[in-house]
Amino acid sequence: MNLKPARPPSEGSSRDGGATRRRGAKLEDAILDAAWDVLTEHGYHGFTYEAIAARAGTSRPVLYRRWPRRQDLLLATLAKFWRLIDVPDTGSLREDAIGFLRNADADRAGMITLMSVHLEEYFRDTGTSLGDLRDTLLPPGLPSAFEAIVARAVERGDLPDAPRSPRMLNLPLDLLRHDLLLTMRPVPDETITEIVDEIWLPLLGQAPPPRSS
Repeated sequence: MNLKPARPPSEGSSRDGGATRRRGAKLEDAILDAAWDVLTEHGYHGFTYEAIAARAGTSRPVLYRRWPRRQDLLLATLAKFWRLIDVPDTGSLREDAIGFLRNADADRAGMITLMSVHLEEYFRDTGTSLGDLRDTLLPPGLPSAFEAIVARAVERGDLPDAPRSPRMLNLPLDLLRHDLLLTMRPVPDETITEIVDEIWLPLLGQAPPPRSS
């Protein structure tokens, strides 16, 4: 996911310099957009009610009424910009896995950088981790992408219906995330293919495709 570029501070103001009249969902969207801009520009340290209210063209009491704690406002901001990654359904276990990792790489590179760099102070203050935050943002009860991919493969008869631990199922995304965190750059396509062909498929008992000469 690419970080959304910041808007000029004047957005949300009328032409004569006065605050525009916004209420309900429209006002909340404007505040969360402003909060996202402040977070991506200044990190959690600069993620203050004063800075966000100024960027949104509103007042601090308006923010406090909706989000009494700064953590509440942060989670609401991240929830707005955190999107589920598309899970391919190609009819092939391998192609679904590689396709999902490509989608995750394109979508999460910016968000992983934001969370690991800008939210370090938040994790320290709350005693939580990136994994805790991810679990908070995901819809409850939703199977992981790789749980869904493997379940479809079992239904097709491509894999036996056998117990598999969540760690094994989700290993490809964990490895992708590891590379994203280490390099702060998108993961090369050859690495994505290697994760699936040389590590994950053999763990599932699948033979990797033959190497091209």
